[in-house]
Amino acid sequence: MRKGQNPAKFVKDVAKPERITVALLNYIPFLSGFYAETLDVLKVSLESMRKDAGLPFDLMVFDNGSCEEVRDFLVKEKEEGRIQYLILSEKNMGKGGAWNVMLTGAPGEIIAYTDADVLFSPNWLFRSVEILETFPNVGMVTARPFRTLPEFYESTLKWAKDNATLDEGQFIEWNTFLEFNLSLGQTEEENKKVYAETKDRRIQYKNVTAIAGASHWQFTSYKSTLGQFLPFDMDKPMGQVRQLDKRMNDAGLLRLMVSDPLAMNMSNTLGYLRGELGKDKERGKTSSAKGKKVGIGRRVLEIGFIKKILLAVYNRIFSWYYS
Repeated sequence: MRKGQNPAKFVKDVAKPERITVALLNYIPFLSGFYAETLDVLKVSLESMRKDAGLPFDLMVFDNGSCEEVRDFLVKEKEEGRIQYLILSEKNMGKGGAWNVMLTGAPGEIIAYTDADVLFSPNWLFRSVEILETFPNVGMVTARPFRTLPEFYESTLKWAKDNATLDEGQFIEWNTFLEFNLSLGQTEEENKKVYAETKDRRIQYKNVTAIAGASHWQFTSYKSTLGQFLPFDMDKPMGQVRQLDKRMNDAGLLRLMVSDPLAMNMSNTLGYLRGELGKDKERGKTSSAKGKKVGIGRRVLEIGFIKKILLAVYNRIFSWYYS
């Protein structure tokens, strides 16, 4: 039997969400090995996105079954008002499963999605929304120019040829192109050939400049647009996220990037901030020149079939614990 009246009945005003929700997806199952620095990476990402974003936003974090230390950090961030919406999943739902929850549940009219390892520069959100609101029929805007597969932005080029100023050339500077690809584990030598043989497509419309292309690792979109592609049915935790890229292009939506780098992939370490990007090979050459020898244990580990077996064992153990 009810006693008295619920005090909430007398509340006349409720808080309204910001127009923009930044939605971050995080997964750190443990803090060793590959994931040893990832909590620090997450902290840097959060700090950089909040600093001079250019527009107000609410922050939603979806944690995809991380370890206790990471969950404790996120709960503290929420309690101190730095995260507005926090979802802690008991298990790893994969990226598709997490997207189904995040992109449906985010309260903002505009959703700026990001992986948890992205370093943002000032005005990243303002510049992304500027393109989103200036160009018509936009599917997604990524806050960094880089070279993506042309088959995923064919609809963008088709529209631009008839409705905007479209130019083809080397509009992404070499250093900007290289630093992003090095963060993916590629080498400088292989990128020289790719850079020389590929082009950028620059689109100018209503005095706003964008580069054709976008990507699933970071993008800004209207929630109503993303809703057209939900739910995502992915049977693997990773590797199938290009479904969004392809389906947006197939639907005739524009996929665009800002014209200068306002977001950077840090991957699983803070090596980019320490200036270590792409220097592993250089260090190896220096050590060799000085006559330093690689230990026999290391040489054994680099033997093809041994490396393959050990990595397979590592993957199996990882799967047992975290899939």
